Amino acid sequence: MSINTTNSNPSIFILHILSIFFIGFTIFQLFTAFCKLWRSKSTTTTPPPGRCGFPLIGETLAFLVAKKSKEGLYGFVKARRARYGNCFKTNIFQKTHVFMSSFEASKMILGDESAFTKTYIRSIVELLGENSVLCSSRDQHRIIRYHMSNLLHKDMLMTFIKLFDELTVEAQNKWTQKDSINVLEEAFKITFRAICKTLLSLDNESEQEILQKDVFLICEAMLGFPLRLPWTRYFKGLQARKRIMKTLGKIINERRKGIKKNGDFLQTMLMNDNHSSKGFLNNDQIQDNILTLIIAGQITTSSAIAWMVKYLDENREVQEKLRNLQLSLEKKLNCSREEFGYETLNEMTFASKVVKETLRMSTIVSWFPMLALKDIEIEGFHIKKGWIVNVDARYIHYDDTLYENPTMFNPSRFEKQEDPKPYSFLAFGTGGRTCLGMNLAKAMMMVFVHRLVTTYKWEVTDHDASLEKHSLFPRLRSGCPIKVTPISQSLQAN
Repeated sequence: MSINTTNSNPSIFILHILSIFFIGFTIFQLFTAFCKLWRSKSTTTTPPPGRCGFPLIGETLAFLVAKKSKEGLYGFVKARRARYGNCFKTNIFQKTHVFMSSFEASKMILGDESAFTKTYIRSIVELLGENSVLCSSRDQHRIIRYHMSNLLHKDMLMTFIKLFDELTVEAQNKWTQKDSINVLEEAFKITFRAICKTLLSLDNESEQEILQKDVFLICEAMLGFPLRLPWTRYFKGLQARKRIMKTLGKIINERRKGIKKNGDFLQTMLMNDNHSSKGFLNNDQIQDNILTLIIAGQITTSSAIAWMVKYLDENREVQEKLRNLQLSLEKKLNCSREEFGYETLNEMTFASKVVKETLRMSTIVSWFPMLALKDIEIEGFHIKKGWIVNVDARYIHYDDTLYENPTMFNPSRFEKQEDPKPYSFLAFGTGGRTCLGMNLAKAMMMVFVHRLVTTYKWEVTDHDASLEKHSLFPRLRSGCPIKVTPISQSLQAN
């Protein structure tokens, strides 16, 4: 028996085909919807706005060109924030960078060590060394920080304050012989001498001068394009690093062999190696971190001192209030024959607020780069693992929801607001990577300003606020030149 297909209803056949197509299409749509739903739960589809520039170089050239502007590198950030908002994406040195400017974002980024870790661009890592406490891996950082924090104790701070005070008085006593004083240059000299003496017992002026030149070459190379060509700043910085490492290596080897022993930071570090449950630091680790301490202690603090003198010149009422308080303290010290030391700093409450306000307004570290360890969503934007997220400290320091009249130099704001909200004052970072030398830096600034206001009145002769173009940290191109008048002469004139 045969089947007569010619008598089959063609409409039923077409209906079957359409049904199969419809079911397949429905399954496909459901599958697509499921995938989108799954993605929406695991990631956001909204990347930060911005552009990545040209292939390979991204916006690196625009970033480097910005350092020649009046606002320095921050001009690059400011221009893109104005265009894209408080969160934007760019590409610098072949890495995707995201800049975030809100206080809420800073809490998420700086407060979550499981999602972010500190990082720096390649040129900085190679110049400071991969063992630097600033550049080391998370596990290595804990060990290095343990060794170094044990050394930055109260006794060491007291010794350093005494030395820094002596050097400051010695330097400032010579100012009456000069028509003009460049505050930044003077601060460089004083801080460098104090740090070299404290770290290495290095007080030979010719040796200090050689080391100082190499330190400046390294600092100028930090923002250089990483090309190892003889005429580039980057190459010259690497050569300077080699010379410094050779010098430090020789000193460390002599100490380890017992040829020379000094009661300084290095000697204490070497002695602690023999008694530490955390193990010892090898020569490379010690050398990288001695270099880091020299740069961080001198360059950043000296820059902040110059800004402080500038702000006090522009705010004479604050200057006079500070002077009267410090003269009263000076009179008390003279009557009791006490030395200027650690306990004295604790009495300088208004001076500490002047320092704090200076650090807020100058924001020596303009942003903090953090490496994303996983995909994460922040304020509705999807941040991918491996991206570098920069917390815009300068913008946060000028946020009028956190600081009233933020462009006004007003140390008294910290009398009402002694402890700003966590993650809103970022002069020294925060969390596990807070600056180890924080107390040393504040002490140097307080000693310097105490001796300045109790000895002289001054006038800034160049008010140009343009920034040094090759500096990683915002420092005044003019160096803040001043003319000084001894207070004794000022009183006689009045």
